[in-house]
Amino acid sequence: MAAKTIAALAGAAAMLAALAVGASAEERIAYKSAKSGTSYYQMGVELANAVKAGTDGEAILTVEESQGSVQNVMEAAVRPGNYVFTAPPGLVASAAAGKGPFEKRPNPRFAEIRALFPIPSLTMHFVLAGKAEAQDLSALAGKTILLGKGSFGATEGEKYLELFALKDKVTVADAELGNAADALKNGQIDGFVTAGSFPAPNVIEAAASGEVTLLSMSDDEVAKTGRTPQVIPAGTYAGVETDTVTTSLPVFAFAAGQMSEETAYLLTRTFWEEKEALSGESRWWKAVDPQLLEAGEVKLHPGALRYYREAGVSLPDALQ
Repeated sequence: MAAKTIAALAGAAAMLAALAVGASAEERIAYKSAKSGTSYYQMGVELANAVKAGTDGEAILTVEESQGSVQNVMEAAVRPGNYVFTAPPGLVASAAAGKGPFEKRPNPRFAEIRALFPIPSLTMHFVLAGKAEAQDLSALAGKTILLGKGSFGATEGEKYLELFALKDKVTVADAELGNAADALKNGQIDGFVTAGSFPAPNVIEAAASGEVTLLSMSDDEVAKTGRTPQVIPAGTYAGVETDTVTTSLPVFAFAAGQMSEETAYLLTRTFWEEKEALSGESRWWKAVDPQLLEAGEVKLHPGALRYYREAGVSLPDALQ
């Protein structure tokens, strides 16, 4: 009887040991995206589901809300373990060079950040309540506009107000961007500025609650911003039946320096293998293809580089 008990206990111990090995093999990855309610946060959730499905649970992404790209980059200097975040490549390049918002807070770990893969680009949306008589940026004059705080959209929105002599003609509301749709519906603001891949959830919500106008930019205005031209097709949002000309900025998923080559390889490979399924879930993924890698300004992680070479993807020298 004692022998049987010992054998049973030994078997149980072996099972627990096997489970422990399986648990330790699971890669846990923190994924810092954007504020909840934005398109980029939703993308993070979709990506997390795709990675879990594509690796049979071998890799688990935990999506974290953030206050914007600058915070995402800042955390790369202090976060341990597997940390992935999204940001425009130019912002990461500025951090490595100790310029822009990082000039007074330089850190050598910024230079260790490496790119993994592109995600849908940031697209600027200028949203006004109702049907505006003018449908260009001049319609912002005399209005109370919500820009939010800390995000690329807020920074870019402030830049455009300055660039097009609207800074002194607009009242900027002191509130969080997550409240934009409700604030617009309740008449607390006249409009808001947001940056996200279209269709952006907060713009969908605003358009569903009442009539809205998306403001368009002229070719000269787009050129003046130095950004990439982008057209939001008619019908993307309820009641907006004309194309909207605006600007966009490339966005990538990046890894902090501590990520292993194997983890970066697994994550990059899984992203591209699951992209078709992602595109079937949300149409903003359809615009992502390997050509977007040309917009990168940061070297690829060795694990990501290994995948692209195996897949025969042509890469700019600057990324290798």
